[in-house]
This record gives sequence, C-alpha cells and structure tokens, in this order.
Amino acid sequence: MYATVRRYEGVTDPAEAGRRVSEGFVPLISQVPGFVAYYWVDAGDGVMLSTSVFDDQAGAEESTRRAGDFVREHLASLLPNPPQVTAGEVVASG
Repeated sequence: MYATVRRYEGVTDPAEAGRRVSEGFVPLISQVPGFVAYYWVDAGDGVMLSTSVFDDQAGAEESTRRAGDFVREHLASLLPNPPQVTAGEVVASG
C-alpha cells in the first residue's frame, strides 16, 4: 500500500472546505484504481489534513494530480496556500 498526506495551512473556512471535499472530491478520488481510503481532517487553527491510501504508488500519484486540479477549480479561495505533501509506502498498519 501507498499513502499520501497533504497538510493545508491558512484554510479560511474549514466547514465549507469539508463540505466541498465530501461532496466533490471524495467521489472523484474513490474512482482512482487501487483506492483504499481517504480522510479529511480539521486539525484546528486553519490547518486541514488529507490522507489517501492506495494499493500502489500509481494510484497515490494520480490522487495527488486530481487533488491539485480539484483545489484549483473548487477550493482555491478556501485553501490559499499550497499543501505540504508527504507520500510513501505503508510499512505498518492496524
């Protein structure tokens, strides 16, 4: 498995960002081959995190491409700063 974590800072409206992600991005990313799971987390103080898990690196990379497109098209006003992206192979899970 392969996971990608994106950290967004300076989120202007976390509730609206969550609504748009839930209604628009989750259906989009769940169609990527190898999709396992996706989580959108409000960490407080204008910080939000996403975690996506895929069977392989190709799926994780496609999710990053789709996330970038979705943010540009639907969330740019709410997520004004580029995310910090960390990705890698899952070596332990529970």
